[in-house]
Amino acid sequence: MEIKLELVAVPVRDVDRAKEFYERVGFVVDHDHTVSDDVRFVQLTPPGSACSIAIGKGLTTMSPGALDNLQAVVADADAALADLTAKGVEASPVDEQPWGRFVYFADPDGNRWSLQQIPKWG
Repeated sequence: MEIKLELVAVPVRDVDRAKEFYERVGFVVDHDHTVSDDVRFVQLTPPGSACSIAIGKGLTTMSPGALDNLQAVVADADAALADLTAKGVEASPVDEQPWGRFVYFADPDGNRWSLQQIPKWG
């Protein structure tokens, strides 16, 4: 059986503020549809990713900011940190671990992300 993770709902308070933040980080807006007064669906995809996030209204029962460990992979943690800070995103210094180099940041609602540079083994 093949399973592909393609969409993760990220709970936010203010859809427009979150959309602007993720666009600033570099995510591409794939869809932004208001279905009804109770449902708005915004899908954004990080550059190079097969998995997208969905923010909006009426998409999840999670509280805004409830996600505390969304993780994505980058080629270079130092470059990721430089890119985030150049875009005005508050991010941690590079965290060196035996299993990778990490940069951490959060969206305006407090959903936390880690960007991992996977170590080269051997």
